[in-house]
Amino acid sequence: MIETTSDALAPFDSDEAKWTAVLARDTAADGAFVYAVRTTGIYCRPTCPSRRPRRENAEFHADATAAERAGYRPCQRCRPQNVSLAQHHAESVARACRLIEAAEDLPSLDELAQAAGLSRFHFHRVFKSVTGLTPRAYAVARRAERVREELARCETVTEAMYEAGFNSSGRFYAGTDRMLGMTPRRYRSGGKDMEIRFALGECSLGTLLVASSEKGICAISLGSDPEQLLQEFQDRFANATLIPGGKDFDAWVAQVVGFVEAPGLGLALPLDIRGTAFQQRVWQALTEIPVGNTISYAELAQRIGSPRSVRAVARACASNPVALAIPCHRVVRSDGALSGYRWGVERKRTLLERESVQPETSPGGATSGASSSAEVIPACGVRSRKVDSTT
Repeated sequence: MIETTSDALAPFDSDEAKWTAVLARDTAADGAFVYAVRTTGIYCRPTCPSRRPRRENAEFHADATAAERAGYRPCQRCRPQNVSLAQHHAESVARACRLIEAAEDLPSLDELAQAAGLSRFHFHRVFKSVTGLTPRAYAVARRAERVREELARCETVTEAMYEAGFNSSGRFYAGTDRMLGMTPRRYRSGGKDMEIRFALGECSLGTLLVASSEKGICAISLGSDPEQLLQEFQDRFANATLIPGGKDFDAWVAQVVGFVEAPGLGLALPLDIRGTAFQQRVWQALTEIPVGNTISYAELAQRIGSPRSVRAVARACASNPVALAIPCHRVVRSDGALSGYRWGVERKRTLLERESVQPETSPGGATSGASSSAEVIPACGVRSRKVDSTT
């Protein structure tokens, strides 16, 4: 049931796909290949503003070197032999990211802009367009990622603190609760003593499980077998105390059920999700896809500023811990066909069919401003099951 990535191969793996990108002046193709025109002896970027040749006169090469080896000369308008502006920005942001990752404290915006070779305000705009995050948000996400890695690898919390780049225990403990959603010691113990409320509900897609930490929804799963959903839930939070939700929690489950049956209502829930900086970029972009719309993995990769990371984007979609709240079901193959879905392709098909006839009131993600007062469908009664956290 894990989302496959067969559709997420290089989106320009055939001449016809490349020609389509040339006709569309697809910016995601810039740097992936160049095209040459037999009648003029010139090669160009896919995004070149020049007039398009006839299809039979166009051929494709991996890069400028290959085109020139075949006897073509570079276009004077798009200058395909030079680094593109997008590549230049990507390299500049990469330098800033390395500086952020190596520093104990977040460098100032002026320091980062200087390292990138851009003005202060231009750098901030470019950084966000490339990474999907502000410099500060990127620094927090990368530090959290490193803290998690070191806590899992090191024998003691103190050792993990220094390996993660903290020189002060005060600063470490002040920041990790926000990064991890729990203390470092609790994180190392696999969430021991952490309380997670949960409930099972029934809807037209089968059984759904909704779980929440004290900070927000941390899991939404769909399936056909309640026992299997519970087992997977227990395995994921093996050392946490799992508590059946009460009537107030059932209201959240009812809201999720309501969204399944009427996606146009939107789904606005507080979330407690943790992932790498890249996963967070993908998940944030998913929440911005409006109800009734779909995009391809390649388009999603382009949207987050990483057009060559299509496989990684597909893996991030497959790692989504909260079905529906982060609508990874709205990502389809480049040809429009449905691909794999963590909770089943047929559920994905049903969700998309329902959304296609719903009024587009808002994006379907957690940041949606749509009303959360979804009416509970009588046939979808919420039922809770107690889990013994010691098993």
